[in-house]
Amino acid sequence: MITFQGKSVYGAIASGKIALLTRTRPEVKRDKTGNPPKELARFAAAKDKAILELRALYEKALKEVGEANAKIFEIHIMMAEDEDFNESITDMILSQEVNAEYAVSITSDNFARMFTAMEDSYMQARAADIRDVSGRIIACLTDNHSGVTAFRDPVIICADDLAPSETVSLDKSKVLAFVTAHGSYNSHTAILARNMSIPAIIGVGEEFLSVIKNGDTAIADGFTGQFILHPDKKTLQSAKEKQAVEAEKKELLQKLKGKENITKDGTRVHIYANIGSVDDIGAVLLSDADGIGLFRSEFLYMGSKDYPSEEEQCKVYSRVLESMPSGRVIIRTLDIGADKQVDYFRMEKEENPALGLRAVRLCLSRPEIFKTQLRALYRASAFGKLGIMFPMITSPSELSACLALCEQAKRELTLAGKKYAPDVEIGIMIETPAAAIISDRLAPMVDFFSIGTNDLTQYTLACDRQNPRLEKFCDTHHEAVLRLIRAATENAHRAGAWVGICGELAADLSLTETFLRMGIDELSVSPSFVLKLRERVRGLDLSAYPQ
Repeated sequence: MITFQGKSVYGAIASGKIALLTRTRPEVKRDKTGNPPKELARFAAAKDKAILELRALYEKALKEVGEANAKIFEIHIMMAEDEDFNESITDMILSQEVNAEYAVSITSDNFARMFTAMEDSYMQARAADIRDVSGRIIACLTDNHSGVTAFRDPVIICADDLAPSETVSLDKSKVLAFVTAHGSYNSHTAILARNMSIPAIIGVGEEFLSVIKNGDTAIADGFTGQFILHPDKKTLQSAKEKQAVEAEKKELLQKLKGKENITKDGTRVHIYANIGSVDDIGAVLLSDADGIGLFRSEFLYMGSKDYPSEEEQCKVYSRVLESMPSGRVIIRTLDIGADKQVDYFRMEKEENPALGLRAVRLCLSRPEIFKTQLRALYRASAFGKLGIMFPMITSPSELSACLALCEQAKRELTLAGKKYAPDVEIGIMIETPAAAIISDRLAPMVDFFSIGTNDLTQYTLACDRQNPRLEKFCDTHHEAVLRLIRAATENAHRAGAWVGICGELAADLSLTETFLRMGIDELSVSPSFVLKLRERVRGLDLSAYPQ
C-alpha cells in the first residue's frame, strides 16, 4: 500500500480501478509546400471545424456545469478568432510557404512563450489555453484528434494534468474521480470538477505517475487529499464505509428541503444562490434557495457578438425574476474587465487588468452602455423583487454617479410610458479594502452590502488567488479580511442596511458561525451547496459562548 498526498478539490471519496489518461497527438513536421493558397484554405477550414467543436463543448458544459463554467470554451473560441493569432499563422504560410499545421504549431509556441513571460499570473495561465486551442486546430488539419481515451467501466482517472476540454469531454458516468500530478485549486479544471461533483485530488506529484498502471486498485479521498495505491482489505473496507456514510448524508440533506434557515437559538439567515445564466434557475429551484444573491449579468455580454440591447436584457432579467416569485433576485451590473474580456468592447490592453478599467469604472466611462442595462433592469423589476448591485465601488463619488444614472434611467422609462417597480433595492459589493474602510459613508447611500470575499481577500493581501505558487500565502481566514467584513457589517447595520456574503467564503462551513455572530444577514452560495449550508445553520446555537 502506497499513499500519496495531494490537495483536495472536491470533498468526496471513490475507490476502484485506475485508468491512465492517454492522449494521441499528431506529430507536426515542417513541409515546404510551395502552395500558400491551398494551405490558407486548409487552415481556414480547420479553424472553422475547431470552433464548431468548441461550441459543442460549450453546449455540453452548459448542461453539466452551468454557464459560468461553460464560458471557458467561449474564451477558447475568442482565442481561435484572435486577429494577431490568425495574422501570425497567415504571414508564416505566405512568407515561408510552409504547411498550415507547422505554422499553427510555431505560432502556438511563440504565443505560449509570450504569455508565460508575462508577470500577471492570469495571463501566464493563458499559455495552456493557447496550446489547447492550437492543438485542436492541428488535430482538425491532420484528422488526428488528440481526444482522451474512452472508458468502458467507471474508473479513477489519473493524469499529469487535465485541460478543461478534456474534463468536459469525459463521460461523467464513467468517472469515479480525478487525480493529477499537477494543477491548481483555482484552475478551470478544478472548478469544473467541483461543479460536476466528482471527487478530485490535484498536485499529487509526478512520482505517482511512474508507479501506477492501468487496472491498479486505488482510493481517491477528496476529504483528506490522499491517493492510496494498492490499499489493503481493511483500508478498502474503510473507504467503502465512508462512501456509504456520505451517500446517507446526501439523502438526509434532501429532507432539509422546505425547512427554515434558522439556528437553534432562533436567529434567521437567508440562504441564496449564485448563478450566471437563466439556465441555472432550475438548479436554484431544486436547491430550495430563498432567492438569488448574485446573478452575473456580464455573461449576457460575453455570450454575444455585440452589445445586447435593452429588449434582450429585459427579457432575460424578467425571466429570472418571474422564476423566483417569492424570493429576492440580486443582479450585479456589468463586471467586464480583468479576467473577463469581450472583443467588441475594444478595450486597450493593460499591464495589470485586475487594477485597471473594470466593472463600475468601465460602466461610468461608457454611460450609454450602463444606462441601457439600468433601463432593462428597472423594466424587469415589474416582474419580481429586484435588487441592483454595483461591483468594485471604492468611493462615495462613484456610488453617487451610479445613483444619478439610475434616476436618469427611471426618468427616461417614465417618459416612454414603461412600467417599473418603485421599491427596487440598491446595493454595492464590498470587494476592496477602500469600500470596507469607508463603509460608514457608503452604507447610508444604499439598501444593502454584498461582500465579495474573493476579490476582498486578493486586494487586502495583495495576493493573486489564481497563482498556484501563492496558495500558501493567500489565507482566506486572514484576520485583516475578517476585520474588514466585521467593520462593513457593523456600519451597514448602523445605517439600516442589510449585509450578505456572495464570495466563496460564504460556503466555508468553518466560518458560518463566525459570520452569523458578526450579524451577516444573508449567505449566497452555488445551488449545490444550499442544503449543506442550511444543515450547518440549523445546527448552530449562537446563544452559547463561542468555542
